[in-house]
Amino acid sequence: MKRQTFFTLLIMAFVLSFFVTPLGDYSKIMLNRVFATSPTIIKLDKRGKIANYDWKLKDGNWKFINFNEAKGKVAFVTFWTSWHMPSQAQLKDIQYLFDTYGDKMKFYVITNEERAPVELFMSEQGYSFPVTYQIIGEPSPISLLKPPGSYVIDKTGTIVIHQNAIADWSNDKVNKLLNELISE
Repeated sequence: MKRQTFFTLLIMAFVLSFFVTPLGDYSKIMLNRVFATSPTIIKLDKRGKIANYDWKLKDGNWKFINFNEAKGKVAFVTFWTSWHMPSQAQLKDIQYLFDTYGDKMKFYVITNEERAPVELFMSEQGYSFPVTYQIIGEPSPISLLKPPGSYVIDKTGTIVIHQNAIADWSNDKVNKLLNELISE
């Protein structure tokens, strides 16, 4: 076999591995993380406000909760699914946020999946942030975003960040913003 043919086959095998092996999934998640940018903070004059906090959800124990518990607190809301690679790529940063600010603000990491696959995924990945389950058909005070969409809401109910795509949540810009919102 010629040297050039060998290297061509090697490159083809490597590229093919991205599509049919777990190495490919891991690599795609890493590429999503690498290309994620810091979330965009909405300008003060463009920020909207939540008029109503009444939103029924379920917690990790499958008990009903209400978004009213976030009233008067800084809230991080993100939508995700365990099978969606951009969602998976963002969860490491969400774990960082929860580890850093979990006792200072409310976290709603919302999925519309059933409990079993979510619990399995969380266990396999070692994530400890609280999972919130969306109740299909339940009216929401905010637009339900496609995963991995996210919001940061301040203590007055003002939407400070409305992110429609994967974001890098573990950076100085986000830390500074959250510290400011929490201390207000």
